[in-house]
Amino acid sequence: MDIARLEREGRHLEPARTGDPDLGPFTLLPGTWANLPGLPGRGWNMIALPFVPPPGVGGPPFRLLVNQFNEELKFQLVDKAVPNRGVNLSVPENTDQLVVTIDYEQAIAQIAADDFPVSGLAGPADLPIHHEPGLFLHMTNQTGGGPTIARLATIPHGDAALAMGDFQVLTGAPNIPQVNALPIGVSQDLDSRYLAAYRHYHDNPFLGLFDPTDPTALLNVANQGVNIVRTTVLEFDTTVEHGGINNIPFIVKQANASEMKATFFIQEVEDEQGRITLRLQYVQVVQLDFFPRLDGGPGRIKWPHVSINTMEKVSQHVDTTSYARMPGRS
Repeated sequence: MDIARLEREGRHLEPARTGDPDLGPFTLLPGTWANLPGLPGRGWNMIALPFVPPPGVGGPPFRLLVNQFNEELKFQLVDKAVPNRGVNLSVPENTDQLVVTIDYEQAIAQIAADDFPVSGLAGPADLPIHHEPGLFLHMTNQTGGGPTIARLATIPHGDAALAMGDFQVLTGAPNIPQVNALPIGVSQDLDSRYLAAYRHYHDNPFLGLFDPTDPTALLNVANQGVNIVRTTVLEFDTTVEHGGINNIPFIVKQANASEMKATFFIQEVEDEQGRITLRLQYVQVVQLDFFPRLDGGPGRIKWPHVSINTMEKVSQHVDTTSYARMPGRS
């Protein structure tokens, strides 16, 4: 990273370009990632939602919704050398930080859905279920040993998240760990009546594939037989110092989104002819807090909202609209 050059050039906007070294760990992201046409239906989602079962059904007042989806994720515009001004008065000297950001837009449409108990609210195929504009930030200097990357996410439900973390580059395929997708604050015994919905989909995986008690298993299945030669891992976490999620009042009251942890795996895949293509996997867990805990702990039960996907880069294209150059700010 040439900090001196960024300082000389000053802040400016430009179309994102794959291979741009100024993007640091995001250098392979520019363009469009999608499930279609090559990896349809590799997106899976599970979320527990407050819900009063119909008369005669009984059970706890929530339903477990599962979706299969297709996604499109675009990275288009880079804002370079964004200056954060600072000083060290003991020297004294300026200690400005320069941030390089890349914007993204995520759009998800379900292709199948089911819930338990059955509510009639799962929705049809081709239903848009998520839209999220945001930014990935690369803090190029002055990090003090803290986070070097960040994600700013805004969700139309009424949530805004700041997640921070770090990155690493691995040789070969990633080791994708299993995540605990059972609610925290209740017995983890699947035979518990309270977890009947989870037991249902454990015994009868959604579409014969997705088991909400082991949601990341399908990511590992997708990597079988794939020659992944290098992986860039991006870790984002709202629970780190100064991170967090802010929500509108209704969400805070009913099902507060309290934490988000997401890991992205940017994979360089080599085919039999030695050509490199790009894939992107991720696992994201958002904790939704509702209903009093049953284990005597403080606060409310935490219900993991888990999303996973495996996509490929389908286009290097970005919006080529001319962006006005922005001068450095004083």
